[in-house]
Amino acid sequence: MDRKFRIGISGSYGGMNLGDEAILQAMISQLRDEADIELTVFTRNADDTRHRHGVPHAVEHRTLSRNEVLAEVKRLDLFLLGGGGILYDADIRIYLRELLLAQESGVPTMTYAIGAGPLNERSAQQAVRECLDRTDVITVRERNAARVLEETGIKRDIVVTADPALLLEPEPVPQRALEEEGLLSGRPFVGMSVREPGVAAPDLDERFYHALLANAADFMVDRFDADIVFVPMERSVLDTQHSHAVISKMLRAQRATVLKGHYTSGELLSLMGRFSFALGMRLHFLIFAALQSVPFVALPYASKVSGFLRDIEVAAPPLELVNAGRLIAYLDQCWDERAAMQAHVSGALPGLKERARETHRIAMQLLRNRSPARESVVIASA
Repeated sequence: MDRKFRIGISGSYGGMNLGDEAILQAMISQLRDEADIELTVFTRNADDTRHRHGVPHAVEHRTLSRNEVLAEVKRLDLFLLGGGGILYDADIRIYLRELLLAQESGVPTMTYAIGAGPLNERSAQQAVRECLDRTDVITVRERNAARVLEETGIKRDIVVTADPALLLEPEPVPQRALEEEGLLSGRPFVGMSVREPGVAAPDLDERFYHALLANAADFMVDRFDADIVFVPMERSVLDTQHSHAVISKMLRAQRATVLKGHYTSGELLSLMGRFSFALGMRLHFLIFAALQSVPFVALPYASKVSGFLRDIEVAAPPLELVNAGRLIAYLDQCWDERAAMQAHVSGALPGLKERARETHRIAMQLLRNRSPARESVVIASA
């Protein structure tokens, strides 16, 4: 074959969420190690994707008609849906459109370490079932996602791998940025992460968790003599607003700040390494903490967070049962045991990273072993 293989990637990309961008960055890094690959990224913001990831061909698919997207899909040799938690009730048809068009065009398709849920609506379950039963390979990032998909009635094998962001590498942060963020003082820093209620977290009560986190932050200022640094993972949505809302409820608000700069995922990963401890809600904030050996406590608002904690065998207080007293007691215990947690997580990460690399190997096997008729390929879980 004279020309390069053409691979399309579609997910929640375009600079909206640094966790999603970490996924894409890790995927692209692995694909660039393959000399015969040409990439197309289906994104919300083509300029951001081209600039952030150096991808020459980026398509703003949500602004295009079906036929315009079809023209982009038809030229592909493999279509990858994911990664990230993109199969949930509210936006299911948005994320399935390109996958369906690829299938209709005879292009091999694969879900790339995706998350799934909530999927409670029958119409959403049916759409996922019909589409994924026609997908050549289904991989998910954790066992909860496999269970959610199985409950829709999917008959295909589902391979559990791991989140691609586990393979992200840190990038240097300029000294000036550290000074501007106030991250050069002698006191310990505690990173915190909040998220907005929304379609991916429909049952989240912001009044409850704002007060809970404010109380916890005050405790960590007094008990650990720490400065609190809120880390917005979705700056363009509401993470910054909710971070300030938590700070407004703190008694020690002068000891808390919100990151102000605009960072790449790799730069944010480097900044995480400056924290002595972390308390958070967002999945990729917790993944970044684990990658930087920062002891953390998670508030698992969704199954994807619980799934990650289960993979690295870290316990967490269930959000619906937590009150201020229980959370403070748990934080106090985890702070005292932080060296043991660092050692435990460091031991769990190599196996999880290997699972993340397996997704890429499966994709390359599908790409290079496909038959001229592009028949379905079944790959058993390792």
